[in-house]
Amino acid sequence: MPERIQCEFFLIRYVPDVVKGEFTNIGVLLREAGPSSGRDESAVVRFTRDWSRVRCMDADADIGLLEALEGEIAERLRHSATDGKPVMQVLEDTLSNSLQITEARAALAESIPAELEQLMKMYVEPLKVKAERRRTGRAAITAAMRNEFERAGVWGLMRKRIAASLYTRPGDPMKIDCGYRAELQRATAGGIIRMFQAVSLEGDVESAKGLAFSAPQLREGVQRVEDARLELTAVVEPLRSVSSAEDEAMERYRFGVEAMEQQEIRVVTVSDLARVAETARVELRV
Repeated sequence: MPERIQCEFFLIRYVPDVVKGEFTNIGVLLREAGPSSGRDESAVVRFTRDWSRVRCMDADADIGLLEALEGEIAERLRHSATDGKPVMQVLEDTLSNSLQITEARAALAESIPAELEQLMKMYVEPLKVKAERRRTGRAAITAAMRNEFERAGVWGLMRKRIAASLYTRPGDPMKIDCGYRAELQRATAGGIIRMFQAVSLEGDVESAKGLAFSAPQLREGVQRVEDARLELTAVVEPLRSVSSAEDEAMERYRFGVEAMEQQEIRVVTVSDLARVAETARVELRV
């Protein structure tokens, strides 16, 4: 039997009202235990993907900000491994007033990834009900995107909920789901930034039209701000998901795809995500 790894973990809690003291666990930080050396190469963090309990406690909770915080913590932990900053100081610097972290608790792990998964099930994720609702539309696409990028080990290296206003104009409400700067073997002038947006074509095509409308400004803005070429990818459902519907639904689907492709937006389906994630893994040198 392989020797288990001595670990310690911390629960990250959402506390909408510190006076009431009510909270719900939203994440876990796990690291190997041992004499403190000021370096935390093993530290990993994961937040929940199901924000239903947070929404029940606080209908006005900024879920996008909480999701982005996971990536920010992970990025700071990576830097702490090289600059010697203790993990607890990283968390104290990063967490907002509505988030708290528990004291360390001990754990014995077969592996860090397996233990993190188990802790998430035990302390964070809500119990699954038998009649669980199947995710559809954009929610299903975004979940599939995250799953594949996580499987490839690159999700933590990607930017999340990228504000289009950084590249277009102030007040633009659009957020691009995720993206990264590609590390190419043959570096092009300024490089390439790849961005990915989940676009559901099951119901209507307004989101496709909106992305197509914004694409030229995004492309110009990325060139100006980042000195890089933008490759914008829309991830959609496969056509077969609407093939049994009425002809009008299929026509809307084709219209949405064509509208985006006319603006040089690369369109892929969820079936292509494994290949897309593998490309990201190579380009980010994971």
